[in-house]
Amino acid sequence: MTRRIDDYALIGDLQTAALVGRDGSIDWLCLPRFDSAACFAALLGDEDNGHWRIAPQGATTCSSRRYAEDSLVLETLWETRTGTVRVTDFMPQRDRAPDVVRIVEGVSGRVEMSAVLRLRFDYGSIVPWMRRSEGHRVAVAGPDAVWLRSEPQVKTWGQQFATCSAFTVTAGERVAFVLTWHPSHERRPALVDPFEALEQSLADWRAWTARCTYRGPYRSTVVRSLITLKALTYAPTGGIVAAPTTSLPEEIGGVRNWDYRACWLRDSSLTLGALLAAGYADEAAAWRDWLLRSVAGDPADLQIMYGPAGERRLPETALPWLRGYADSAPVRTGNAAVEQFQLDVYGEVMDSLHLAREAGIPPERHAWNLQLSLLGFLESHWREPDEGLWEVRGPRRHFTHSKVMAWVAADRAVRTLEADPSLPGDPGRWRALRDEIHADVCAKAYDPRRNTFTQSYGSAELDAATLLIPRVGFLPPDDPRVVGTVDAVRTDLAHQGFLRRYTPDSGAVDGLPGREGTFLVCSFWLADALRVTGRREEARVLFERLVRLTNDVGLLAEEYDPVAGRQLGNFPQAFSHIGLVGTALALAGDETAG
Repeated sequence: MTRRIDDYALIGDLQTAALVGRDGSIDWLCLPRFDSAACFAALLGDEDNGHWRIAPQGATTCSSRRYAEDSLVLETLWETRTGTVRVTDFMPQRDRAPDVVRIVEGVSGRVEMSAVLRLRFDYGSIVPWMRRSEGHRVAVAGPDAVWLRSEPQVKTWGQQFATCSAFTVTAGERVAFVLTWHPSHERRPALVDPFEALEQSLADWRAWTARCTYRGPYRSTVVRSLITLKALTYAPTGGIVAAPTTSLPEEIGGVRNWDYRACWLRDSSLTLGALLAAGYADEAAAWRDWLLRSVAGDPADLQIMYGPAGERRLPETALPWLRGYADSAPVRTGNAAVEQFQLDVYGEVMDSLHLAREAGIPPERHAWNLQLSLLGFLESHWREPDEGLWEVRGPRRHFTHSKVMAWVAADRAVRTLEADPSLPGDPGRWRALRDEIHADVCAKAYDPRRNTFTQSYGSAELDAATLLIPRVGFLPPDDPRVVGTVDAVRTDLAHQGFLRRYTPDSGAVDGLPGREGTFLVCSFWLADALRVTGRREEARVLFERLVRLTNDVGLLAEEYDPVAGRQLGNFPQAFSHIGLVGTALALAGDETAG
C-alpha cells in the first residue's frame, strides 16, 4: 500500500536528505548529493527498488514521532505489547562521507526488533554485490560503495537480495546502525561514533536555532520551517534545492511529476527575505554568493534554475523501471524547464541583490557590473513572450507576472543607484525603462470590466502570481486595481478555502493534461495580500488554516488536495516553507506595531 506523502519525515546532513516513513522505513535517499542517484527509491516504486526498515517485529505503524528539540534528529516511538522502544534517525553534518545513523533504544519492557536493508543503486535499478569485511556488510556496484555496521554488533544474514537482522532490546539498552557511503575506488572513510554524533548533531542544531530572532506566537512553526530550509541547503555552495525529491505527483495517477532537486532563481528573493528577517545573515550571504557564481556569464544564457553547485546542464530523462508514486508516471530526473525563457528571473536576481545590499551584506565587487549586463539584455527583450513563473509547457505568452518582474529589475537598479551614486550607471535610463514597462502592464494586463489583472495580456484567465503586485511595489496596496485583483483571485481560484495557481482546466495554458491540487505558497500569498489590503484578521485565519496542513512533524509539500485531505507534490517544498515564514513574520510585525 502506498504511503501518503505526508507520512514521511525528513533527515539530512546539509548535502543530501532522506525520507523516513511512519512504518520506520527510509524510502528515499540520494547519495552523496541531493541530485545524485537514489540508493533507496521505494518512494517511487516498491520495496524492491530499495529501502531500509527498522521496526518492532509485526508492527506496521509507529505510535508517535517528533523531532528532538529544535533539530533535524527524528525520534520515533513504538509502543508494543511487550514494551516500548525509541528509534532515533539522523544524518550527522558530514566531514567528508555521508552517514545515516539509526539508534534503537529500549524504553521499557523487552521488544523484538527486525531490520531489513535493501540497497538498490541508480534509482532502484542495480542490485549491488554484497560481502563481509572487518565485521561489516559492504555493498558495491560501479562507483558506489556502502558500508553497514552496528554497535554493538548484531548478527545479519542475506535474504532475497537484502540484509536482514533480528535483535532484542530491553529498557536502557541501545543498538546503533550506521550506513556510510563513499566512492567505490576509495578506501573506507573513518568510522563515526554514532552516540557522539547524536550529541554533536543536537548541539549543532541548538546553536543554529538559537540565532533565530523571531519571538512571535508561531515561533515553533517558524523555526521548523527555517530548519527545513536549512536542511535543503547544499552547504558547500550555499544553494538551496526546491525539494529533496523528484516526481512526487501534483495529481495522483497523473503526469505532472517533476524533479525539484535543483535551485530555482524564482525562490531567491523570497528565500533571502525569509532568512534575513529571521536573523540568518550568514545563510543569506552564502545564497547570494551562490547566485552570483551561478548566473555569471552571458546574460542571454541566464537560466531559471541551476544544480546545487551551479551546474547548468540538467537534462530531463524518464526512468521507465520505476512505476511512480501511486502509479503516477513518468518518473523524471532533470528538468526540461531549465531551457525555458522566463523574464521574471531577471527581476528576481536584481531584487535579491538589492535586498542583500539593503540588509548590509557586503557587496561583491563584480556584482553590479553583472547586474548592468542583465539590465542591458532585459532592456532589449522584455517585450518578448515567455514561459512564465509556472514554467508552462504550452505556447509562450506575455505573462503579467513576468512583465511585473521586469519592472522590478529596472526599479531595483534605480533604487541602488539612488542609494549609492558612486556606482556606474544611468538612473534616468532605468527610470524610463521602468515607466515604460509599468504603463505597458497597466494598459494590457488589466481588465477594467472585471477590475483585475489577468494572467497574461488579453487573456481571461487569472493567476495567483498577480497577488505579488503590491508585495514587489508595482502598485500600492490601497490601489483599487490591487484590491480588485485580490478579490477576483480569491473568488475565481479558490478551492475548498485554499488557492490554485491559475484557472482550473488550463491545459491550453500549461500544455499538460489533468489537474493539480491547491498550491500552498499561493495561499500564503493570499494571506499576505489580505493583510496589506487591510484585512488582517482574515489573513490570520487563513494563515492558521494553512499551518494546520503541516504533517505531524511540521512539514509541507508543494500542494494540497482539500477533497482527499492529503499533501501532493515534492516534499518537503522550500517554496511552501518560505511562504509560511514570510507570512508569520508579517503577521508578527502587525502585532508588534499594534
